[in-house]
Amino acid sequence: MPVYNKLVRDLIPQIIADKGKESHTRILEEEEYTRELVTKLKEESEEYFSAQNPQESLEELADMLEVIRALAVVHGASWEQLEALREKKAEARGGFQDRVYLIDVSEGV
Repeated sequence: MPVYNKLVRDLIPQIIADKGKESHTRILEEEEYTRELVTKLKEESEEYFSAQNPQESLEELADMLEVIRALAVVHGASWEQLEALREKKAEARGGFQDRVYLIDVSEGV
């Protein structure tokens, strides 16, 4: 019997039951939940880096976004507030569309 001991998406226990299998779960306390979300984000990013094609990469990015949404709530913000913060930073500092790669910085003359 495989042992997972990890945070999973809400519908996973039902999906397992629909396959005629039994799973055991528990609801995490706040602090545990936050810690497991951070672990899940690391796991999903590792899966992104291991992706073999663009479709797999997009799937892992979607998984990362789901975890990031949950982390935003844990930190007291909605997705809309997080997006507003992202937009504000993009206005002030730009995004990554121009592919700028900083080599170095020297003192002005």
